[in-house]
Amino acid sequence: MQEEYEEEEQVKEQHKPGEPGHTDWRKTPLADNIHYFMKWTFISVIIGVTVGVVGAVFGHGVILATRLWQQFHWTVFFMPVAGLLIVWLYQMGHEEKNRGTDLILESVSAHQEIPVITAPLIFVSSILSHAVSASAGREGAALQLGGALGNLTGKMMRLDERDRKIAIMCGMSACFSALFGTPLAAGVFSMEVVSIGIMYYAALVPCLFASFIGAAVSGRLGLVAEHYDIGLVPVFDFEGAALTVLLGILCAIVGIFLCQAMHKSGSLYRKYFPSPYWRILAGSGIFIVLTMIFRSRFYNGGGLHLIERCFEGETVPYYAFAIKILFTAVALGAGFKGGEIVPTLCVGATFGYTMAALLGMPSGLCTAVGMACLFVSVTNCPVSTIFMAFELFGFEGMPFFALGIAISFTLSGYYGLYHSQKFVYSKIRTEYIDRKSN
Repeated sequence: MQEEYEEEEQVKEQHKPGEPGHTDWRKTPLADNIHYFMKWTFISVIIGVTVGVVGAVFGHGVILATRLWQQFHWTVFFMPVAGLLIVWLYQMGHEEKNRGTDLILESVSAHQEIPVITAPLIFVSSILSHAVSASAGREGAALQLGGALGNLTGKMMRLDERDRKIAIMCGMSACFSALFGTPLAAGVFSMEVVSIGIMYYAALVPCLFASFIGAAVSGRLGLVAEHYDIGLVPVFDFEGAALTVLLGILCAIVGIFLCQAMHKSGSLYRKYFPSPYWRILAGSGIFIVLTMIFRSRFYNGGGLHLIERCFEGETVPYYAFAIKILFTAVALGAGFKGGEIVPTLCVGATFGYTMAALLGMPSGLCTAVGMACLFVSVTNCPVSTIFMAFELFGFEGMPFFALGIAISFTLSGYYGLYHSQKFVYSKIRTEYIDRKSN
């Protein structure tokens, strides 16, 4: 017994804390995981609450601005004034070359710095754009607003560069979710949109926490989550699958056209109007003329009102999707602010609604599939798009959504709304390509 006791004492002496051979539990993988969880729970709560409040205020501002132009149609004639003010604000903030959402994506993938002033600039300029009925969305602005606030939070908490990237993605998720009410899709979208083929799983818990908190906060502050009743969903059989494949193919083509229209319009404006002031004045003039030609006001604003008409089965012109692309390219290419996501969903809804009559499918289902397919064709984010479809439309149409999204994602190639988006792996081969979107 004495010998055994002496041997145990020798072992303890050999394995004192801090000396070789001793396992300090604070340096084990379990301890690292606990530290990560506690740290990012705290940070994501702060970001979720802060961005949720700001997102709710921004959302209410957009709603009020939208009601303004819907009630007083003459506000469109103030586009030149609003446009000049937007350009002036960006020049005063020394952000006249700000690349919007592309800057946010590059802050995660390429170490670009997000100026603090990005948040107030996109906040004010987006509301101004909505007030004069520019064809612009709000979720693209949410990515910029949330990313800037997430980056600011990371700086204030003195996070290192890697952790600050996670904070930026948290902010993106929280603001997207706060405005649209799709926390699962928003939580995954910010991880998926930066590099296609690789997801930043280190941000999974923080982004989901911030996303659900942001949605809860904005809901408490009166923002209602988007949800649409798609009506009758037929049995998913061979005919339904074939028609869904066809719709996915056509949506991929429309998505490519939308991306090209957005990029070409900006290039044409810069070519013929080097000055940002003349650029936005020219865009305002073109937009006003288009509004006078198409007097219905279907194509002004983000497009949620047109989406609702599709789901309610009201009359929508068969060419509505093409005109909406034109209005959006004219407004955003000239320099008005907001985002492309809601207009994209509007294009998808109107195209799906038009195709429903030709394919003999329920209009609500085709509208929903069109929205999902257009979204994935321009963002290249299939996982978050599937989640978004479930949150917006319910689970009944799952096979139609999944098949259409897969087809449209694959066949849209390497086109996208965001030039800074990277395709790490090929869509059609198991090979590394590391290229940016067209």
